[in-house]
Amino acid sequence: MKLISAIIERVALVVLLIGGLGMLLSMFLGVADIVGTQVLHVPVPGPYEITESTMVLIVFGALTYAQIRRAHIRVELLHARVGPQAQAAMDVFADVAALVFFGLLLWQAKMEAEYSYQINERTVGLVRFPLYPARIVLAAGTALLMLRLALDLIIDIRRVFTGEPLEQDESVIPGLEPGGQD
Repeated sequence: MKLISAIIERVALVVLLIGGLGMLLSMFLGVADIVGTQVLHVPVPGPYEITESTMVLIVFGALTYAQIRRAHIRVELLHARVGPQAQAAMDVFADVAALVFFGLLLWQAKMEAEYSYQINERTVGLVRFPLYPARIVLAAGTALLMLRLALDLIIDIRRVFTGEPLEQDESVIPGLEPGGQD
């Protein structure tokens, strides 16, 4: 299980870094477009279309990383006031609900990516970027998140029966501790 966790961590970190580069690209193109339009009166073609596609990478690239750190938003009002077994049971419920939700999302994302590729779907605008890469990234990011959720489900079910609190394992990647709260 540690090997699977290590692989997921490394892939999630790479995807997160690529998403960060996408964010930088979108930011620079947006600034160039504003300066070009307002100051030079020459707009930069394509920043809207590139930003539209990179947003998927930015969001779905970060989801798995957030799950590894157990940093998704939850209501601590009740969770923090119960014992480790009840916390684990709540985490199991959250894992199952997330698996169902993201399973449905993956199913639809896969169908949309296939259809988008078949029809060679492109953005509307001066620069016509293909949309299927963003749809494939959506499906792949969702699949990666589901792998991590399945791993967490196994860990949380074990915690329900043992009563152990969520362990703060050493991560394979320095500075990336699962369950850590900064």
